[in-house]
Amino acid sequence: MASIHKEFVVEAAPEAVWSVLSDYGAVHERLAPGFVTDTQLSSDTRTVTFADGTVVLERLVDLDHEARRVAYTVIGGTLHPSHHHASMQALPEPGGRTRFVWHTDVLPDTLAAPIAESVEHGSAVIRRTLESGTPEPRRRARRGSGG
Repeated sequence: MASIHKEFVVEAAPEAVWSVLSDYGAVHERLAPGFVTDTQLSSDTRTVTFADGTVVLERLVDLDHEARRVAYTVIGGTLHPSHHHASMQALPEPGGRTRFVWHTDVLPDTLAAPIAESVEHGSAVIRRTLESGTPEPRRRARRGSGG
């Protein structure tokens, strides 16, 4: 199994980074706009569309507010790993900054290089987005019976 680990320090408070990171259905708006072009959330599964056309279905495994950690696994889409589990975490750093930790385990090993490249590109977008000011969530239309 290949493991891809990326850490970087963000010039933003951990609470602000967690607000963005924990918004599981708004990756394309708040965490990685441009790198991710669309995110559709249905229950615990999100469909994520990347700028390169890759589409993945990711099931939420854990959203831990105390540890400021989100974990998810790929369960479908155009990427076909036999195993893909990832987590992202916002850890406090001195000076009110945040250490962003992104860890991915993937099989087969042949997917390690393209996923590592994607993580590298995504990390640059995430860092830029978080340091430019954490985008607020957009108001979404409520579903259900209208009145």
